[in-house]
Amino acid sequence: MRFLKLFALVFTLIFTTVLTSQGQTQSRNPTAQVLASPTPTPAPLPPPTVRIDGYRVAAARIIGAALTSDRAYTRLAYLTDHIGHRLSGSKSLERAIKWAVTEMKRDGLDNVRAEKVMVPHWVRGEESLEMLAPEPRKLQMLGLGNSIGTPADGISAEAVVVRDYAELDRLGEQVRGKIVVYNAPYKGYGATVMYRHQGASRAARYGAVAALVRSIGPVSLQTPHTGAMAYDPNQPKIPIAAITIEVAEFLQRMNDRGDRPRLKLKMEAKFLPDAESANVIAELKGTEKPDEIVLISGHFDSWDVGQGAHDDGGGCIVAWEAARLLKELGLRPRRTIRVVLYTNEENGLRGGNAYRDAHRAEIPKHILAIESDSGVYRPEGFGLVDTAPPQVRSNLQEIAKLLSGIGADGIAADGGGADIGPIMREGVVGASLDVDGAHYFDIHHTPADTLDKVDPRELALCVATMAVMAYTVADLPEPLAGN
Repeated sequence: MRFLKLFALVFTLIFTTVLTSQGQTQSRNPTAQVLASPTPTPAPLPPPTVRIDGYRVAAARIIGAALTSDRAYTRLAYLTDHIGHRLSGSKSLERAIKWAVTEMKRDGLDNVRAEKVMVPHWVRGEESLEMLAPEPRKLQMLGLGNSIGTPADGISAEAVVVRDYAELDRLGEQVRGKIVVYNAPYKGYGATVMYRHQGASRAARYGAVAALVRSIGPVSLQTPHTGAMAYDPNQPKIPIAAITIEVAEFLQRMNDRGDRPRLKLKMEAKFLPDAESANVIAELKGTEKPDEIVLISGHFDSWDVGQGAHDDGGGCIVAWEAARLLKELGLRPRRTIRVVLYTNEENGLRGGNAYRDAHRAEIPKHILAIESDSGVYRPEGFGLVDTAPPQVRSNLQEIAKLLSGIGADGIAADGGGADIGPIMREGVVGASLDVDGAHYFDIHHTPADTLDKVDPRELALCVATMAVMAYTVADLPEPLAGN
Protein backbone atom coordinates (compact mmCIF):
# COMPACT_ATOMS: atom_id res chain seq x y z
CA MET A 1 0.00 0.00 0.00
CA ARG A 2 1.20 3.36 -0.65
CA PHE A 3 2.31 5.26 2.49
CA LEU A 4 -1.07 6.86 2.87
CA LYS A 5 -2.34 3.36 3.26
CA LEU A 6 -4.65 3.18 6.36
CA PHE A 7 -4.09 6.88 6.94
CA ALA A 8 -6.37 7.21 9.92
CA LEU A 9 -5.28 3.87 11.39
CA VAL A 10 -1.62 4.83 11.05
CA PHE A 11 -2.30 8.14 12.80
CA THR A 12 -4.08 6.37 15.63
CA LEU A 13 -1.25 3.88 16.03
CA ILE A 14 1.34 6.67 16.12
CA PHE A 15 -0.70 8.46 18.74
CA THR A 16 -1.10 5.29 20.78
CA THR A 17 2.63 4.54 20.56
CA VAL A 18 3.52 8.01 21.82
CA LEU A 19 1.12 7.76 24.72
CA THR A 20 2.39 4.30 25.64
CA SER A 21 5.99 5.52 25.53
CA GLN A 22 5.15 8.48 27.71
CA GLY A 23 3.34 6.26 30.16
CA GLN A 24 6.29 3.90 30.43
CA THR A 25 8.70 6.79 30.99
CA GLN A 26 6.55 8.25 33.72
CA SER A 27 6.22 4.93 35.52
CA ARG A 28 10.04 4.73 35.74
CA ASN A 29 10.38 8.36 36.81
CA PRO A 30 8.24 9.46 39.80
CA THR A 31 9.31 13.07 39.28
CA ALA A 32 7.98 12.99 35.75
CA GLN A 33 4.67 11.72 37.11
CA VAL A 34 4.44 14.70 39.41
CA LEU A 35 5.48 17.26 36.80
CA ALA A 36 3.49 15.80 33.89
CA SER A 37 0.49 17.80 32.83
CA PRO A 38 -2.77 15.99 33.54
CA THR A 39 -4.64 14.69 30.52
CA PRO A 40 -7.29 17.28 29.73
CA THR A 41 -10.84 16.11 30.28
CA PRO A 42 -12.78 16.11 27.01
CA ALA A 43 -15.52 18.67 26.83
CA PRO A 44 -18.93 17.10 27.48
CA LEU A 45 -20.93 16.36 24.37
CA PRO A 46 -24.31 17.90 23.76
CA PRO A 47 -27.27 15.56 24.22
CA PRO A 48 -28.19 13.60 21.07
CA THR A 49 -30.84 15.07 18.83
CA VAL A 50 -31.63 11.78 17.09
CA ARG A 51 -34.20 9.29 18.31
CA ILE A 52 -33.35 5.64 17.80
CA ASP A 53 -36.43 3.89 19.19
CA GLY A 54 -38.01 3.85 15.76
CA TYR A 55 -34.97 2.03 14.33
CA ARG A 56 -34.69 -0.85 16.77
CA VAL A 57 -36.86 -3.20 14.74
CA ALA A 58 -35.04 -2.38 11.49
CA ALA A 59 -31.66 -2.84 13.18
CA ALA A 60 -32.71 -6.23 14.52
CA ARG A 61 -33.89 -7.29 11.07
CA ILE A 62 -30.62 -6.18 9.48
CA ILE A 63 -28.48 -7.98 12.05
CA GLY A 64 -30.55 -11.14 11.81
CA ALA A 65 -30.46 -11.15 8.02
CA ALA A 66 -26.71 -10.53 7.91
CA LEU A 67 -25.95 -13.33 10.36
CA THR A 68 -28.12 -15.85 8.53
CA SER A 69 -26.77 -15.09 5.05
CA ASP A 70 -23.64 -16.50 3.46
CA ARG A 71 -23.74 -14.07 0.53
CA ALA A 72 -20.86 -11.90 1.77
CA TYR A 73 -18.55 -14.86 2.33
CA THR A 74 -19.55 -16.51 -0.95
CA ARG A 75 -18.80 -13.31 -2.86
CA LEU A 76 -15.50 -12.79 -1.11
CA ALA A 77 -14.61 -16.40 -1.91
CA TYR A 78 -15.30 -15.81 -5.60
CA LEU A 79 -13.26 -12.62 -5.62
CA THR A 80 -10.27 -14.19 -3.89
CA ASP A 81 -10.31 -17.67 -5.43
CA HIS A 82 -11.39 -16.92 -9.01
CA ILE A 83 -9.80 -13.49 -9.47
CA GLY A 84 -7.12 -13.32 -6.77
CA HIS A 85 -4.80 -10.43 -6.00
CA ARG A 86 -5.51 -7.16 -7.80
CA LEU A 87 -2.59 -4.78 -8.19
CA SER A 88 -3.28 -1.48 -9.97
CA GLY A 89 -2.90 -1.84 -13.72
CA SER A 90 -3.25 -5.62 -13.67
CA LYS A 91 -5.62 -7.75 -15.70
CA SER A 92 -6.95 -9.26 -12.48
CA LEU A 93 -8.07 -5.86 -11.16
CA GLU A 94 -9.75 -5.19 -14.49
CA ARG A 95 -11.57 -8.52 -14.23
CA ALA A 96 -12.65 -7.73 -10.67
CA ILE A 97 -14.09 -4.37 -11.73
CA LYS A 98 -16.10 -5.90 -14.58
CA TRP A 99 -17.35 -8.68 -12.32
CA ALA A 100 -18.47 -6.23 -9.61
CA VAL A 101 -20.36 -4.04 -12.07
CA THR A 102 -22.15 -7.07 -13.52
CA GLU A 103 -23.06 -8.47 -10.11
CA MET A 104 -24.20 -5.13 -8.70
CA LYS A 105 -26.56 -4.71 -11.62
CA ARG A 106 -27.83 -8.25 -11.03
CA ASP A 107 -28.45 -7.26 -7.40
CA GLY A 108 -30.72 -4.47 -8.62
CA LEU A 109 -28.70 -1.65 -7.11
CA ASP A 110 -29.15 1.81 -8.61
CA ASN A 111 -26.85 3.81 -10.89
CA VAL A 112 -24.20 1.10 -11.12
CA ARG A 113 -21.17 2.26 -13.09
CA ALA A 114 -17.40 2.19 -13.40
CA GLU A 115 -15.90 5.68 -13.32
CA LYS A 116 -12.62 5.78 -15.24
CA VAL A 117 -9.37 6.42 -13.36
CA MET A 118 -5.86 6.28 -14.79
CA VAL A 119 -3.58 4.45 -12.37
CA PRO A 120 0.15 3.74 -12.02
CA HIS A 121 1.23 0.35 -13.36
CA TRP A 122 4.13 -1.02 -11.36
CA VAL A 123 5.25 -4.55 -12.24
CA ARG A 124 7.26 -6.72 -9.84
CA GLY A 125 8.84 -9.17 -12.26
CA GLU A 126 11.26 -11.86 -11.10
CA GLU A 127 13.20 -11.17 -7.93
CA SER A 128 15.54 -12.95 -5.54
CA LEU A 129 17.92 -12.43 -2.65
CA GLU A 130 20.79 -14.70 -1.74
CA MET A 131 23.75 -14.63 0.56
CA LEU A 132 27.01 -15.24 -1.31
CA ALA A 133 29.37 -15.28 1.67
CA PRO A 134 30.43 -16.47 4.11
CA GLU A 135 28.29 -19.33 2.77
CA PRO A 136 25.64 -19.52 0.00
CA ARG A 137 22.03 -19.31 1.13
CA LYS A 138 18.73 -18.21 -0.41
CA LEU A 139 16.82 -15.63 1.62
CA GLN A 140 13.11 -14.76 1.60
CA MET A 141 12.22 -11.33 0.22
CA LEU A 142 9.56 -9.25 -1.53
CA GLY A 143 10.35 -6.13 -3.50
CA LEU A 144 8.66 -2.98 -2.25
CA GLY A 145 6.05 -1.37 -4.45
CA ASN A 146 7.27 1.51 -6.62
CA SER A 147 10.92 0.47 -6.23
CA ILE A 148 13.21 0.50 -9.22
CA GLY A 149 14.82 -2.75 -10.28
CA THR A 150 18.44 -3.82 -10.22
CA PRO A 151 20.70 -4.28 -13.24
CA ALA A 152 20.04 -7.57 -15.03
CA ASP A 153 22.92 -9.26 -13.24
CA GLY A 154 21.75 -7.96 -9.88
CA ILE A 155 23.62 -6.04 -7.20
CA SER A 156 26.25 -7.84 -5.14
CA ALA A 157 27.62 -6.06 -2.10
CA GLU A 158 28.43 -6.38 1.56
CA ALA A 159 25.48 -5.91 3.93
CA VAL A 160 25.54 -3.46 6.82
CA VAL A 161 22.77 -3.91 9.39
CA VAL A 162 21.35 -0.98 11.37
CA ARG A 163 18.57 -0.84 13.92
CA ASP A 164 17.42 2.70 13.15
CA TYR A 165 18.22 5.91 11.28
CA ALA A 166 20.40 7.15 14.13
CA GLU A 167 22.72 4.17 13.67
CA LEU A 168 22.76 4.75 9.92
CA ASP A 169 23.69 8.39 10.45
CA ARG A 170 26.54 7.42 12.77
CA LEU A 171 27.95 5.10 10.11
CA GLY A 172 27.54 7.72 7.40
CA GLU A 173 29.96 7.21 4.50
CA GLN A 174 30.91 3.77 5.82
CA VAL A 175 27.84 2.35 4.02
CA ARG A 176 28.99 3.63 0.61
CA GLY A 177 28.86 0.83 -1.96
CA LYS A 178 27.02 -1.47 0.46
CA ILE A 179 23.51 -2.82 1.00
CA VAL A 180 21.89 -1.25 4.05
CA VAL A 181 19.66 -3.62 6.03
CA TYR A 182 17.15 -1.96 8.36
CA ASN A 183 16.41 -4.30 11.26
CA ALA A 184 14.02 -1.94 13.02
CA PRO A 185 11.92 -3.70 15.68
CA TYR A 186 8.18 -3.35 15.21
CA LYS A 187 6.85 -0.60 17.49
CA GLY A 188 3.44 -0.22 15.90
CA TYR A 189 2.70 0.32 12.24
CA GLY A 190 2.81 4.10 12.27
CA ALA A 191 6.07 4.22 14.21
CA THR A 192 7.90 1.68 12.03
CA VAL A 193 6.59 2.09 8.49
CA MET A 194 8.93 5.03 7.86
CA TYR A 195 11.77 2.57 7.22
CA ARG A 196 9.81 1.04 4.37
CA HIS A 197 8.68 4.36 2.99
CA GLN A 198 11.86 6.44 3.30
CA GLY A 199 14.57 3.83 3.81
CA ALA A 200 15.92 3.73 0.26
CA SER A 201 16.57 7.45 0.03
CA ARG A 202 18.01 7.66 3.54
CA ALA A 203 20.52 4.94 2.65
CA ALA A 204 21.23 6.43 -0.79
CA ARG A 205 22.20 9.71 0.90
CA TYR A 206 25.36 7.96 2.13
CA GLY A 207 26.09 6.10 -1.09
CA ALA A 208 24.42 2.73 -0.40
CA VAL A 209 23.65 0.73 -3.56
CA ALA A 210 20.48 -0.99 -2.27
CA ALA A 211 18.39 -1.35 0.89
CA LEU A 212 16.49 -4.11 2.65
CA VAL A 213 13.81 -3.54 5.26
CA ARG A 214 12.65 -5.85 8.01
CA SER A 215 8.96 -6.54 7.36
CA ILE A 216 6.62 -4.07 9.05
CA GLY A 217 4.70 -6.42 11.29
CA PRO A 218 4.81 -7.94 14.77
CA VAL A 219 5.31 -11.60 13.83
CA SER A 220 6.63 -13.66 10.97
CA LEU A 221 6.71 -17.25 9.80
CA GLN A 222 9.29 -16.50 7.11
CA THR A 223 6.61 -14.34 5.47
CA PRO A 224 7.84 -11.04 4.00
CA HIS A 225 5.51 -8.01 3.97
CA THR A 226 5.53 -5.82 0.88
CA GLY A 227 4.11 -2.29 0.62
CA ALA A 228 4.74 1.01 -1.07
CA MET A 229 7.89 3.09 -0.82
CA ALA A 230 8.73 6.54 -2.13
CA TYR A 231 11.88 8.27 -3.35
CA ASP A 232 13.29 11.60 -2.24
CA PRO A 233 13.81 13.43 -5.55
CA ASN A 234 17.04 14.91 -4.17
CA GLN A 235 18.70 11.51 -3.69
CA PRO A 236 19.76 8.75 -6.12
CA LYS A 237 17.20 5.98 -6.63
CA ILE A 238 18.28 2.59 -5.34
CA PRO A 239 16.27 -0.66 -5.22
CA ILE A 240 14.67 -1.71 -1.96
CA ALA A 241 12.97 -4.91 -0.81
CA ALA A 242 11.38 -6.34 2.33
CA ILE A 243 12.88 -9.28 4.17
CA THR A 244 11.36 -11.44 6.88
CA ILE A 245 11.97 -10.88 10.58
CA GLU A 246 13.90 -14.15 10.61
CA VAL A 247 16.22 -13.02 7.82
CA ALA A 248 16.70 -9.61 9.43
CA GLU A 249 17.70 -11.16 12.75
CA PHE A 250 19.97 -13.66 11.01
CA LEU A 251 21.81 -10.86 9.23
CA GLN A 252 21.94 -8.88 12.46
CA ARG A 253 23.70 -11.75 14.23
CA MET A 254 26.20 -12.12 11.39
CA ASN A 255 26.82 -8.38 11.34
CA ASP A 256 27.37 -8.28 15.11
CA ARG A 257 29.87 -11.17 14.91
CA GLY A 258 31.81 -9.40 12.18
CA ASP A 259 31.00 -12.08 9.60
CA ARG A 260 30.50 -9.39 6.91
CA PRO A 261 27.69 -11.07 4.96
CA ARG A 262 27.76 -10.45 1.22
CA LEU A 263 24.39 -10.41 -0.55
CA LYS A 264 23.12 -10.50 -4.12
CA LEU A 265 19.81 -8.76 -4.86
CA LYS A 266 18.00 -9.15 -8.18
CA MET A 267 14.79 -7.30 -9.00
CA GLU A 268 13.09 -6.81 -12.36
CA ALA A 269 10.70 -4.20 -10.94
CA LYS A 270 9.65 -1.40 -13.28
CA PHE A 271 6.86 1.02 -14.12
CA LEU A 272 4.83 0.66 -17.30
CA PRO A 273 2.72 3.53 -18.70
CA ASP A 274 -0.34 4.45 -16.64
CA ALA A 275 -3.22 2.03 -17.14
CA GLU A 276 -6.97 2.55 -17.30
CA SER A 277 -8.88 1.45 -14.22
CA ALA A 278 -12.07 2.55 -12.48
CA ASN A 279 -13.86 3.25 -9.24
CA VAL A 280 -16.93 1.01 -9.01
CA ILE A 281 -20.03 2.82 -7.77
CA ALA A 282 -23.53 1.63 -6.93
CA GLU A 283 -26.35 3.19 -4.95
CA LEU A 284 -29.46 2.54 -2.95
CA LYS A 285 -31.35 5.63 -4.01
CA GLY A 286 -32.97 7.71 -1.29
CA THR A 287 -36.74 8.18 -1.21
CA GLU A 288 -37.02 11.76 0.07
CA LYS A 289 -33.56 13.34 -0.11
CA PRO A 290 -31.81 11.39 -2.89
CA ASP A 291 -29.24 14.13 -3.43
CA GLU A 292 -27.90 13.69 0.12
CA ILE A 293 -25.35 10.89 0.37
CA VAL A 294 -24.06 8.47 2.97
CA LEU A 295 -20.95 6.92 1.41
CA ILE A 296 -19.69 3.45 2.41
CA SER A 297 -16.52 2.13 0.85
CA GLY A 298 -13.38 0.02 0.61
CA HIS A 299 -10.58 -0.29 -1.96
CA PHE A 300 -10.70 -2.96 -4.66
CA ASP A 301 -7.02 -3.10 -5.50
CA SER A 302 -4.54 -5.13 -3.49
CA TRP A 303 -0.90 -6.06 -3.56
CA ASP A 304 0.23 -8.72 -6.03
CA VAL A 305 0.73 -11.42 -3.39
CA GLY A 306 -1.83 -13.45 -1.48
CA GLN A 307 -5.48 -12.85 -2.34
CA GLY A 308 -6.16 -9.44 -0.82
CA ALA A 309 -8.84 -11.02 1.39
CA HIS A 310 -8.60 -8.75 4.44
CA ASP A 311 -6.86 -5.91 2.58
CA ASP A 312 -9.23 -4.96 1.21
CA GLY A 313 -11.48 -7.42 -0.56
CA GLY A 314 -13.38 -7.97 2.65
CA GLY A 315 -13.89 -4.25 3.20
CA CYS A 316 -15.34 -3.87 -0.29
CA ILE A 317 -17.68 -6.83 0.18
CA VAL A 318 -18.88 -5.39 3.50
CA ALA A 319 -19.91 -2.09 1.90
CA TRP A 320 -21.43 -3.79 -1.15
CA GLU A 321 -23.34 -6.40 0.87
CA ALA A 322 -24.66 -3.77 3.29
CA ALA A 323 -26.43 -2.01 0.42
CA ARG A 324 -27.62 -5.26 -1.20
CA LEU A 325 -28.99 -6.53 2.11
CA LEU A 326 -30.93 -3.33 2.74
CA LYS A 327 -32.49 -3.59 -0.71
CA GLU A 328 -33.42 -7.22 -0.13
CA LEU A 329 -35.09 -6.28 3.17
CA GLY A 330 -37.02 -3.44 1.53
CA LEU A 331 -35.28 -0.89 3.74
CA ARG A 332 -34.82 2.08 1.43
CA PRO A 333 -33.78 5.15 3.44
CA ARG A 334 -34.64 8.80 2.93
CA ARG A 335 -31.11 9.62 1.73
CA THR A 336 -28.96 7.79 -0.81
CA ILE A 337 -26.47 5.18 0.31
CA ARG A 338 -23.58 5.14 -2.14
CA VAL A 339 -21.14 2.23 -2.32
CA VAL A 340 -17.67 3.06 -3.69
CA LEU A 341 -15.03 0.43 -4.41
CA TYR A 342 -11.95 2.58 -4.93
CA THR A 343 -9.08 1.72 -7.23
CA ASN A 344 -5.35 2.26 -6.58
CA GLU A 345 -5.27 2.80 -2.84
CA GLU A 346 -2.16 0.72 -2.35
CA ASN A 347 0.38 2.55 -4.47
CA GLY A 348 -1.08 5.83 -5.58
CA LEU A 349 -4.45 6.87 -4.09
CA ARG A 350 -5.62 7.81 -7.57
CA GLY A 351 -9.11 6.43 -6.89
CA GLY A 352 -9.77 8.60 -3.87
CA ASN A 353 -8.53 11.72 -5.60
CA ALA A 354 -10.49 10.92 -8.77
CA TYR A 355 -13.69 10.48 -6.79
CA ARG A 356 -13.22 13.87 -5.15
CA ASP A 357 -12.61 15.52 -8.52
CA ALA A 358 -15.51 13.81 -10.30
CA HIS A 359 -17.99 14.54 -7.50
CA ARG A 360 -16.78 17.93 -6.34
CA ALA A 361 -20.18 19.52 -6.87
CA GLU A 362 -21.77 16.87 -4.63
CA ILE A 363 -19.27 17.09 -1.78
CA PRO A 364 -21.43 19.43 0.35
CA LYS A 365 -24.21 16.83 0.09
CA HIS A 366 -22.13 14.03 1.60
CA ILE A 367 -23.55 13.58 5.10
CA LEU A 368 -21.05 10.93 6.20
CA ALA A 369 -18.31 8.86 4.55
CA ILE A 370 -17.31 5.50 6.05
CA GLU A 371 -14.29 3.47 4.95
CA SER A 372 -13.67 -0.19 5.75
CA ASP A 373 -9.94 -0.90 5.36
CA SER A 374 -8.68 -2.49 8.56
CA GLY A 375 -9.61 -6.08 7.82
CA VAL A 376 -12.89 -7.87 8.46
CA TYR A 377 -12.32 -9.14 11.97
CA ARG A 378 -14.86 -8.83 14.80
CA PRO A 379 -16.32 -5.31 14.57
CA GLU A 380 -16.06 -3.00 17.57
CA GLY A 381 -17.87 0.03 16.12
CA PHE A 382 -16.60 3.05 14.25
CA GLY A 383 -13.80 5.54 14.47
CA LEU A 384 -14.99 9.11 13.91
CA VAL A 385 -12.64 11.82 12.70
CA ASP A 386 -11.58 13.98 15.62
CA THR A 387 -12.69 17.17 13.85
CA ALA A 388 -16.31 16.01 13.65
CA PRO A 389 -18.78 18.47 15.21
CA PRO A 390 -19.66 17.50 18.80
CA GLN A 391 -23.31 17.07 17.82
CA VAL A 392 -22.39 14.57 15.13
CA ARG A 393 -20.31 12.58 17.62
CA SER A 394 -23.13 12.64 20.15
CA ASN A 395 -25.64 11.47 17.55
CA LEU A 396 -23.42 8.67 16.24
CA GLN A 397 -22.86 7.46 19.78
CA GLU A 398 -26.61 7.30 20.17
CA ILE A 399 -27.11 5.44 16.89
CA ALA A 400 -24.34 3.00 17.81
CA LYS A 401 -26.46 1.81 20.72
CA LEU A 402 -28.43 -0.12 18.12
CA LEU A 403 -25.32 -2.31 17.75
CA SER A 404 -24.71 -2.97 21.45
CA GLY A 405 -26.15 -6.46 21.16
CA ILE A 406 -23.28 -7.52 18.92
CA GLY A 407 -20.64 -5.51 20.76
CA ALA A 408 -20.10 -3.03 17.93
CA ASP A 409 -21.31 0.11 19.66
CA GLY A 410 -18.02 1.95 20.12
CA ILE A 411 -17.32 5.35 18.60
CA ALA A 412 -13.56 5.86 18.81
CA ALA A 413 -11.85 9.22 19.19
CA ASP A 414 -10.48 9.28 15.65
CA GLY A 415 -11.14 7.63 12.32
CA GLY A 416 -11.40 8.06 8.60
CA GLY A 417 -9.38 6.48 5.83
CA ALA A 418 -6.95 7.01 2.98
CA ASP A 419 -9.51 6.87 0.16
CA ILE A 420 -12.05 9.14 1.82
CA GLY A 421 -9.22 11.43 2.89
CA PRO A 422 -9.54 13.70 -0.17
CA ILE A 423 -13.22 14.45 0.50
CA MET A 424 -12.62 14.68 4.25
CA ARG A 425 -10.15 17.47 3.50
CA GLU A 426 -13.02 19.20 1.69
CA GLY A 427 -15.15 19.09 4.83
CA VAL A 428 -16.94 15.73 4.68
CA VAL A 429 -17.24 13.98 8.04
CA GLY A 430 -15.26 10.74 7.83
CA ALA A 431 -15.40 7.51 9.80
CA SER A 432 -13.87 4.04 9.71
CA LEU A 433 -15.30 0.63 10.45
CA ASP A 434 -13.28 -0.37 13.52
CA VAL A 435 -12.47 -4.02 14.13
CA ASP A 436 -10.39 -6.09 16.50
CA GLY A 437 -7.11 -5.65 14.67
CA ALA A 438 -4.91 -7.74 16.97
CA HIS A 439 -3.76 -9.94 14.08
CA TYR A 440 -4.23 -7.67 11.08
CA PHE A 441 -0.56 -6.79 10.71
CA ASP A 442 0.45 -10.44 11.06
CA ILE A 443 -0.62 -11.01 7.44
CA HIS A 444 -0.73 -7.44 6.13
CA HIS A 445 0.65 -7.21 2.55
CA THR A 446 1.85 -10.81 2.61
CA PRO A 447 1.16 -13.97 0.62
CA ALA A 448 -0.78 -15.09 3.72
CA ASP A 449 -3.63 -12.59 3.22
CA THR A 450 -5.94 -15.31 1.96
CA LEU A 451 -9.58 -16.29 2.42
CA ASP A 452 -8.89 -18.91 5.08
CA LYS A 453 -7.91 -16.05 7.43
CA VAL A 454 -11.45 -14.64 7.21
CA ASP A 455 -14.00 -15.85 9.76
CA PRO A 456 -17.43 -16.01 8.03
CA ARG A 457 -19.28 -14.94 11.17
CA GLU A 458 -16.99 -11.97 11.80
CA LEU A 459 -17.44 -10.93 8.17
CA ALA A 460 -21.22 -11.12 8.61
CA LEU A 461 -21.00 -9.04 11.80
CA CYS A 462 -19.06 -6.40 9.85
CA VAL A 463 -21.84 -6.33 7.25
CA ALA A 464 -24.46 -5.94 9.97
CA THR A 465 -22.52 -3.13 11.65
CA MET A 466 -22.03 -1.20 8.43
CA ALA A 467 -25.61 -1.70 7.27
CA VAL A 468 -27.22 -0.60 10.55
CA MET A 469 -25.13 2.56 10.78
CA ALA A 470 -25.48 3.48 7.10
CA TYR A 471 -29.22 2.87 7.03
CA THR A 472 -29.96 4.77 10.22
CA VAL A 473 -27.89 7.81 9.30
CA ALA A 474 -29.34 7.83 5.80
CA ASP A 475 -32.93 7.56 7.08
CA LEU A 476 -32.88 10.11 9.89
CA PRO A 477 -35.71 12.63 9.55
CA GLU A 478 -33.46 15.27 11.12
CA PRO A 479 -29.92 16.30 10.08
CA LEU A 480 -27.06 14.28 11.58
CA ALA A 481 -25.42 17.49 12.75
CA GLY A 482 -28.56 18.62 14.54
CA ASN A 483 -30.95 21.42 13.76
